[in-house]
This record gives sequence, structure tokens and C-alpha cells, in this order.
Amino acid sequence: MTSTSPSPQDAFVHARLINLVRTGQAVTRPALEAESGLSRKVVAQRVQQAIDLGLLADGDLAPSGGGRPSRSLRFRAEAGHVFAGVIAPTESRVAVATLDGTLLATLHQDWDAAAGPDATMEMLDGLFTRLARKTRSEPWAFGIGVAGPVKFGTGRIVAPPILPGWDGHSVRSWLRERHDAPVWVDNDVNLMALAEWHRGEPRDGRDLLYILIDEGVGAGLVSRGAVYRGDSGAAGDIGHLQVTDDPTVVCRCGQTGCLEALSGGWSLVQRVVDRVAESPALQRTLARHGHLTAEDVGMAARAGDPLAREVVLGSARLVGTTVANLVNFVNPGTVVLGGGALRVGDDVFDTFAETVGRRVSRLAGQDLTVRRASLGFQEGVTGAAMLAIEQLFAPKSLGQWLDNGSPLGRGAHLQQVAEG
Repeated sequence: MTSTSPSPQDAFVHARLINLVRTGQAVTRPALEAESGLSRKVVAQRVQQAIDLGLLADGDLAPSGGGRPSRSLRFRAEAGHVFAGVIAPTESRVAVATLDGTLLATLHQDWDAAAGPDATMEMLDGLFTRLARKTRSEPWAFGIGVAGPVKFGTGRIVAPPILPGWDGHSVRSWLRERHDAPVWVDNDVNLMALAEWHRGEPRDGRDLLYILIDEGVGAGLVSRGAVYRGDSGAAGDIGHLQVTDDPTVVCRCGQTGCLEALSGGWSLVQRVVDRVAESPALQRTLARHGHLTAEDVGMAARAGDPLAREVVLGSARLVGTTVANLVNFVNPGTVVLGGGALRVGDDVFDTFAETVGRRVSRLAGQDLTVRRASLGFQEGVTGAAMLAIEQLFAPKSLGQWLDNGSPLGRGAHLQQVAEG
């Protein structure tokens, strides 16, 4: 007996009902009828089909509003898994997640991405293999974050200032040649913003601006649940905004006066080395290891070293001033600070938040929340998982695999549909 795919209209209807349950917008059959405008019969048929396919399940009786109580529905997040990864300049992280973005297992590897795309991708794929064995799972899809601009439609990296040798590399193509699963790639800070919007605390659904202060400086904006990427994928690259006319402030991107050249972790190291005679503690660290790292500077600041505190808190003020201008322009409800800067201590966040609050306009700041990232430095892989899930369950994609109950074995076709 041959299987026939549902019509585009049937697939859209089915996908919409599943996604209403998946996102918690409607979790009973009557609620689905009210939200979708479909008849009781159609909703009952489509829900039963989704239950038979293993994507939905009946739950407990929902509270009664006066009539006959309805049985609730739940999305079976455990039905499949997505694989998530983040490639940063000096480390990589991977995870396996259920279909609601819950991380089941993660692995971290210190790694210099300057080793090049092929070596880095081989390392990343090895981590995925280890996690697949550990969790006994197969990837329904991959979500990957990269520390650089990404052309989202193709998954190709474009002129990344901090990933030498990666310009034009397609992470998507590399993984697609080795796995029969669709792959979606985005800038890592975009994914951190997506994770905090979906799973951060408090979860208020307001537009969210995520700010990363780490080796580099970046931003990601989520509005009404959607990442804003810009026309070519360059949105959020605030580290290369010009904040000074001083020609001696040279950035890794080749320009002068960039925010990152004054506030990124790598630039703080340079500034401390130039003045290391002012800090006996950092002098000893430099003599012992032959070099300093951003982590060395951060930990010295945490311990109260005057030089380290001066440069670190100065960085927080400068980024805060820049972010206040962004808040005045895009008017988010929430600003989230993340990255290694949070490991330095409360002073960094307090300085950043105070600067933003002092510099924003009255209207943009009247209901603004400024908070720390809340996902324990797992927001990158969490956001990568959410990206894969959102794309996999988009009506256009879901209609291609719904009749099978899973996308396994249909990766090539799904990728073609997504790119079309």
C-alpha cells in the first residue's frame, strides 16, 4: 500500500493545529476550534491523526468552565531530538534537545576555530557522535550558531572578523554531506537572544535585545518571537560600530574606532598588557604563562585588582552607552546581558544596567527591564535547538514529513523545500 502526501491545504491545517498545541496557545479540542475557526469534526480528525503519528497525546481533564470538561492535549516533545551546536573563536559546545528545546545532554570543547573550517567541523561532528551514542538519538534537524555574520538563506558565513579562514564556508553543506537531516545556521548571538525569549526568566513575551560581552561584543534582537536578521544577515553586529575617532584604536576587523576594539575581551587584554606594570598580580600571571587572557583580566577584576577593574568597568560603561542608543531606536521591552563578562561579578552588570538606565530616553526606558542572561551560559545551544525546532515545525516543512510521523530519511528534500 503506497503512502500519499497530504494536500498543501490539509498539511497547513494539520500543522497549524499541532503548532497551537506545541506553543501552548490552545491545549484542548474546544480551544483549537475557537483558535482555528475549524469545525469540531475537522479538529477531532486532525488531532486523532496527530496522536496516531505520535506528535500529540491526550492529557488530564482540563478545568471546566461550566460545561462538560475537555481532556487537555500535550505536544510530545520526547518524540524526537534536534542536535544543536555553537562555534565560537576559542570553544565549541554541542547539545541534544527534545522538541521543546529542553537540553538532554551537552558537551564542551576548548578549541581554536582559527584551525580552520574542516578541522573545526570534524571536531564538532565528533562531539555530535558522542552525544548521539550517549542519548541513543538520531537528529531530526541541526541548529548551528557561529560567531560571525551568516547569510541565513544559505547557511554560509560571510566575512567573519573573528573567524579567520571561514569566509564563504557553508556549515550547512558540510553537515548535509554527512547527515540526512536539515541544517539551519545563524549568528550565535541571534540564537542567544532567541533562547532567552523562549526559555529565559522571566518569560514575558516582550521584544528582547540580547547583548553579548565576551571576547567580542554583539547583539541580537527578537521581536514578537522572530529574530531580526536584516537584509543580508548583518543585523546586530554592534561590535563594529564606530565609537571613537582615535586612529590608534585598531580593531580585528581592520577598521579603527570600533566598540569591540575598546570593550571586547581581546582588546582589554591588550590594554592591560600595555599597563601591566601597574598590577603586580597580573605581572605575575604574565610572567608565569607568557601571556594574558580575557579570563585572567576578568578574574583579576573580580579579585579587586585596580587596573583590571578600571578596564573591565570602563568596558561595561561604554557598551551600556551604546546599548542605550539602540534601546532608543528599537524600543525593546527587555535588555539581557550575557557572555563571559557576567563571570566577573555583580559590578559589571550593575555598571552596565545603570548606564543604560541613565542614558535611555524617558519613553523608551519607562517600562524597560534590564536583566542578566538566565540560562547558565547554555543560551547558545538552547537557541540553536529552538531554531531547528521552529524551522522543522514551520508549516512548509512540517507538511513534508507529517504523514511519516518524523522527518528521518527526508533531510535532503526538507532542505530543498526550506531553501526554496
